[in-house]
Amino acid sequence: MRILYDGKIYEMQVTGGINRYFANIIRRLPQDFVPTLTTYQNRNFNYPTHPKLKTFLYQRFRPWRISNWLETRFFQAIATYQHFDLIHPTYYSLLTRIPFEHHRFPAVVTVHDMIHEIFYPDASDVEDKKKAIMAAQAIICVSENTKKDLLERYSIPEDKVTVTYLASEIDASLSYGAETVPSPPYYLFVGNRELSYKNFAQLLVAFAKLTSMNSEVKLCVVGSPFSKTELQLIGDLKLDARIENYGFTNDRHLAKLYRCSVGLIYPSLYEGFGIPPLEAMSCSTVAVASNTSSIPEVVGDAGLLFDPKAIKDLVDILLFLLDNPIERDRLVAKGLERAKTFSWDKTVDKTLSVYRSVSTSA
Repeated sequence: MRILYDGKIYEMQVTGGINRYFANIIRRLPQDFVPTLTTYQNRNFNYPTHPKLKTFLYQRFRPWRISNWLETRFFQAIATYQHFDLIHPTYYSLLTRIPFEHHRFPAVVTVHDMIHEIFYPDASDVEDKKKAIMAAQAIICVSENTKKDLLERYSIPEDKVTVTYLASEIDASLSYGAETVPSPPYYLFVGNRELSYKNFAQLLVAFAKLTSMNSEVKLCVVGSPFSKTELQLIGDLKLDARIENYGFTNDRHLAKLYRCSVGLIYPSLYEGFGIPPLEAMSCSTVAVASNTSSIPEVVGDAGLLFDPKAIKDLVDILLFLLDNPIERDRLVAKGLERAKTFSWDKTVDKTLSVYRSVSTSA
């Protein structure tokens, strides 16, 4: 089977969850599949691998006016003169700039979340996403909750939609290296904090209350440097000595930060899936996570769920884990078993079923 992966997402992000999603799928395709990736030349990006992967990389140049003109023709020529059984674009608009409904190959579209529709309905890509969804022959959602949100907003047949869960890539065996971690006890926060639905400010308020009841606990943050607004709030809450920002870490360091923590705090108001709780469980710590959107699908009964708008709920759970190490150990064991139920092999098997169904019916 010949599949075109339109690599629009690589123009938008060098690393990220969507990049990893497609890298894991392409890497695990059967040996007789021929994946083709179209994207931009970028020395800082590790492209997906497969024995038969064909890559068409466009190198931008000056003058930009001529480069932009040739760029579109370059990608259009590949889509026009190469034969493919289907296209699985990495984003909701295409490098060819050809509308989805006018593309000559059947399309499979993956919907990772409905965040823009819920929180940013006026965002410029909402309309592109809608057109891609309506034109696709099959749609993959990464959780049942994302599927539910999709069907509530778009009039499409439910049988066009398949749910394929994601998986963790962190190898827990890497967590025993010499990397530094905060002195225990500490909780961990991992991920983006810039967007309001990530609910990080609420976490800081809850953590300030926790520190008034426990004189030793700290918060370790993995991600971007603190913004001026965050630093102001941290200072106002008198948390300067209780928070450590480890920046962006590699997987080996992150695995150790997970394992040595009391637990991960994941206060997001909405997620399409939620990789950090899964990583936490696979690395022998407790996922303390919101009871909203898709997150309960990931955590199940192997972690502790809370109302992300209720500060007291979160504080009570954090205190409970600090005061009950035996119960924490029980949850760690359940989390390890829970994490084993998610795998990229399962994700790819279901994705292949979608590919074959679309290719057969085309």
